[in-house]
Amino acid sequence: MSQVLYVHAKGGPPVGHALDRVAARSTVHLLLLSALPEALEEEAARLCASVVEPSGAEQRDLVELITARAREVGADAVLTFSEYAVVAVAEACRRLGLRGAGAAAGLARDKRLMRAAWDRCGVPQPRFRAVTSLAELEAATRELSCPLLLKSAWSAGSTAHQIIDRPEQARQAWNRSGQVMAESARLGFAELHVRGASEDFIVEEIVTGRAEEWFDGPGWGDYVSVEGAVVDGEFRPVCLTGRMPTVPPFTERAGITPAAVDGAAQDRIVQLARQAVDALGLENCGTHTEIKLGSDGRMWVIETAARFGGALTVPQIEDVFGLDLVGIFTDQMLGRPAAWPTRALTPADAGRAAGSLVVLAVNGDGTPWARRGLWDSLTVVREAPLAAGSTLSVVRESSLPDGSPVPVYDPAAGANTMAGLCLLSAERPQDVVRDFTALVDALPDILSAEAAEEVRA
Repeated sequence: MSQVLYVHAKGGPPVGHALDRVAARSTVHLLLLSALPEALEEEAARLCASVVEPSGAEQRDLVELITARAREVGADAVLTFSEYAVVAVAEACRRLGLRGAGAAAGLARDKRLMRAAWDRCGVPQPRFRAVTSLAELEAATRELSCPLLLKSAWSAGSTAHQIIDRPEQARQAWNRSGQVMAESARLGFAELHVRGASEDFIVEEIVTGRAEEWFDGPGWGDYVSVEGAVVDGEFRPVCLTGRMPTVPPFTERAGITPAAVDGAAQDRIVQLARQAVDALGLENCGTHTEIKLGSDGRMWVIETAARFGGALTVPQIEDVFGLDLVGIFTDQMLGRPAAWPTRALTPADAGRAAGSLVVLAVNGDGTPWARRGLWDSLTVVREAPLAAGSTLSVVRESSLPDGSPVPVYDPAAGANTMAGLCLLSAERPQDVVRDFTALVDALPDILSAEAAEEVRA
């Protein structure tokens, strides 16, 4: 049986979901760059031929660590689904002569290089500047038009985002983003291969979206992501994922599969995603490309990644379209025939709809909860105000233990302050939006208050 080295780090689809599907197609050797959720330790031991957790000292040369371990187990493929390990795994695959994202993987990770590549190819995107110091940020505020968005060049999950409405806010934004990146690194949500990555930032103009011009129903956000893969250098789109409006500044609250846009609009969106992915020169990897939807059909590419979408994007696609993306990708990386769709799938191809909701202590209008709640997954599932035909579950490995205080939402920390992750199955995409809207409104009452502790805005 084929041997696969699975490199696990934080982020990406739930590791339990991905590990099970890789193990169905190969003998798996698990290399832990981040600890597994405790609830999955026994399952990993059952599914894997070996589980190795290297010391911090061993991880200093990550590429060498991965390469050596792959040789030890005779790996026919090396896989990761984590944003933070993509570059290291791509370089290890190059050294080993195995399929991987290729030498250009860094372009799909470092937003500065990504944006420069798109500039060269004429890909529409917000105006931006790369910044590595407060002085460079202050200069950029004079060159670009406010409001601006400052974000880490290597972050994920809307971490360290700061809105700058006026140039004099640059110093405060710079200091706060640096603090958040340092905290994210401590929590394990940081680039693992490139030293000093937490000090690299970009600042960009904030473009205006118009969701109402793209979606028939209410409650949708003004951007989508195109999920897909690159197969031997060729982009293969799979489907579109829609969003609910972000929590200020730009923290994602919910993703919905499929995105309910019409066929002509989807074709245009997919074509722009193809242009963006092609400009990066990737070889073999999953892709996740975010596109802002503006007025009169205008679009801007926000970012792309050389891996599948995080949170529950992958399980949602399997639930809706019956596509096991992890399994298909494993086949591809092992050199087997891989059953990618011949075109981007549409709402007409979907049997149902699915969505993922990040539970944050923020109301639907963006205001913080008046009182702090205690996380209780069973109560959330039991009391969620869902429509007939909808079902809700909680992903325990991506949620706090029951009884934990729901973290106070920090706009700069983004998804780092989430309490739980929920998966919803419904009959139509608009049903998912409606159910999630109702659940967000109900959550402060569903989760019991903690000792009358008030939450500061």
